[in-house]
Amino acid sequence: MAAKRELVVDVRAALSDAGTIREVKMFGGTAFLLNGNMVAAASPRGLLLRVGKEGHDAAVGRQGISPMVMGGRTMKGYVRADPATLTARTLKAWLGEAVAFVRTLPPKESGTTVRKRRSQ
Repeated sequence: MAAKRELVVDVRAALSDAGTIREVKMFGGTAFLLNGNMVAAASPRGLLLRVGKEGHDAAVGRQGISPMVMGGRTMKGYVRADPATLTARTLKAWLGEAVAFVRTLPPKESGTTVRKRRSQ
C-alpha cells in the first residue's frame, strides 16, 4: 500500500467504479461522498470508513480496524483503518463494504446540511 500522503489517490482509484463520488475537504483530509452520504475519508491520520451501526462490532474485530473516536466519543458506525495494514485488495474490499452500506441510505440533496437546534 502507498504512503499515507498517497492514500487519497488510492481511495479515489478504488472508488472509481462506485458511481458518482463527490470529494469534500473534511476531517483534515478528503471525504468521499456517494449520493451526499459519506463513504470514507482519507487523511494523514488514516482512513475513516462508514460501516453502519449494525456492522460496527464485526468491523472492529478485523485486523487493522479500530473504533473511530472523536472528541473522546466512540462514533458507532464508523471505524478507522490503519494505513499500515491496508493493501490494494483490502482497501478495495473495505471501500466496497462501505459503499454497499451507504447505498442503503436515502440520498441527500447536494449542499444541504442537517443541523440540530440547541434547546435554550
